[in-house]
Amino acid sequence: MMSGRPSYRALVNDGSASGQELPAGITRRIISYARPHWRAILLFLLVTSVSAAIVVANPLLLKAVIDRGIIPGDTSLVVGLAVAAGVLALLEGVLALTGRWLSSRIGEGVIYALRTQVHTHVQKMPLAFFTRTQTGSLISRLNTDVVGAQRAITSVLQSVVSNLISATAVIITMLALSWQVTLLALALVPLFLVPAKLIGRRLAHISRDAMDTNADMSSLMTERFNVGGAMLVKLYGRPEDESAGFARRAGRVRDLGVRQAVYGGLLFTMLGTVTALATAMVYGVGGVLAAGGAFEVGTLVALTTLMVRLYGPVTSLSNVHVEIMTALVSFDRVFEILDLEPAIKESPDARPVPSGPVGVEFDNVSFRYPGAEETSVASLELSPRGRSGTDDTQVLSGVSLRAEPGTMVALVGPSGAGKTTLTHLVSRLYDPTEGAVRIGGLDLREATAESLREAVGVVTQDAQLFHDTVGANLRYAKPGATEEEMAAALRMARLGPLLEQLPDGLETMVGDRGYRLSGGEKQRLAIARLLLRSPSVVVLDEATAHLDSESEAAVQEALAEVLAGRTSLVIAHRLATVREADQILVLEDGRILERGTHEELLGRGGLYTALYRTQFAPQDH
Repeated sequence: MMSGRPSYRALVNDGSASGQELPAGITRRIISYARPHWRAILLFLLVTSVSAAIVVANPLLLKAVIDRGIIPGDTSLVVGLAVAAGVLALLEGVLALTGRWLSSRIGEGVIYALRTQVHTHVQKMPLAFFTRTQTGSLISRLNTDVVGAQRAITSVLQSVVSNLISATAVIITMLALSWQVTLLALALVPLFLVPAKLIGRRLAHISRDAMDTNADMSSLMTERFNVGGAMLVKLYGRPEDESAGFARRAGRVRDLGVRQAVYGGLLFTMLGTVTALATAMVYGVGGVLAAGGAFEVGTLVALTTLMVRLYGPVTSLSNVHVEIMTALVSFDRVFEILDLEPAIKESPDARPVPSGPVGVEFDNVSFRYPGAEETSVASLELSPRGRSGTDDTQVLSGVSLRAEPGTMVALVGPSGAGKTTLTHLVSRLYDPTEGAVRIGGLDLREATAESLREAVGVVTQDAQLFHDTVGANLRYAKPGATEEEMAAALRMARLGPLLEQLPDGLETMVGDRGYRLSGGEKQRLAIARLLLRSPSVVVLDEATAHLDSESEAAVQEALAEVLAGRTSLVIAHRLATVREADQILVLEDGRILERGTHEELLGRGGLYTALYRTQFAPQDH
């Protein structure tokens, strides 16, 4: 199961993690992930022990072949022992595959448990977590660090248990055969450890640089190859500079790859050379002892074979502390996320939002965005040094409003007034700092998350579509929707003609972020998705802000279907879209400055009048 040559991975650790302090109790926590696999672990230990026995059995068979078969001329014994050695070799191969399968099964089981747990936990995080977190770092936790955490399990099994059992069995057998040769073999161990440490550490630095450079090159390709990046390059970029920039990164990857290959080859060449020299020395010393009658020739051959099988496990064990510490650091980085409590939680006694037409109420609501310590992990942020414990910016102050069931309330005002924040509170993307937000009389902090998602539907100014089919994007709102229901929603959203023109109908791919559709089509597809959900409360956040006049007219017509009979909160900078609202709220600096109908507000000559004149006075004249 163990060869005479140490694993490559065990020799390329630079030890950077060995000096880090880890939280108390992390080992017990890791063991809890291994506990479900205890049967596989016990079987692995059994397989490893049997394999270690075979490691020493083969050289002993070789000894018997020489001393009891070849030298005395007993051919039948030679044939019998040779067959036995072949059977043991086959068994060793089967055990090696079984051990690898078991360790992989255990390790992949740990990966699965960790990865799904982290993914589920991240899904529970509030929006503030994602606004502060660097997406690439978060994905790295689910990939690189989770795999590194898995090594904390497999390293213990492979590098410690397997190597320790093998090395112990080999040393005991060698001592039983000749203590003199055994001491010589152990004295030569530093010849393996020194190059493994020196060159392995250098190789680790090169490997880490190669990973960083590859990541930099991948980031460049990701930015340039998505639709938005590709468009920007075509509009403003210089192809020669882009090619030169990529060539520099690719050249760096090439050079590091060559250095990595050279150092890796040098390391194993040196280890192979040291093994050959050590074998020659043992043959020389052992040969003298055998010639003097200290032991038989077969014993010398067995000792030399065992010595080769000793150096690999010993060299790997010399570096196992650093390897395990590196893996433990990855575990700790994963636990950082799992230990971050979601700021938005469902109450244990949560109740569903009332069905049917419901009103929306803000009761003296004040809000400030949560600080970094409440919502994120420093290592996941792009600039952790810029983190602050609190955010003193007051976004909303003492806001009170009520949207009666089936009515439209419009939110207008200058940018930064707090309009979007109000809609985020309705969806419970955030909780108010003070006061309460209620739907159907139920405080959202006491509502079940599922019923709230069913009750509130949102269309933003930048409709988010997945790189999938039209049907898949629609079914995201209602997984069990039939084709007839989806087609009906598309027709209500004024996308009937588009559906007839799509080459593959509902199975047509919309492209990255829906770039294969026009802006108006994307918005109407988002509206169709909302119609499938059929929420009681609709939030429209600048749903027509970036559309041309024709697209806006089509979207407005579709919105009329959406808003009919539903309570709605509508944000709009274009005041023409909210003239018919039942109530218009004018916000400034997080406060409601004015409220009333379009005619009432125009008659007061306040901020709404100023905004209206800015937009419509030239046309009126």
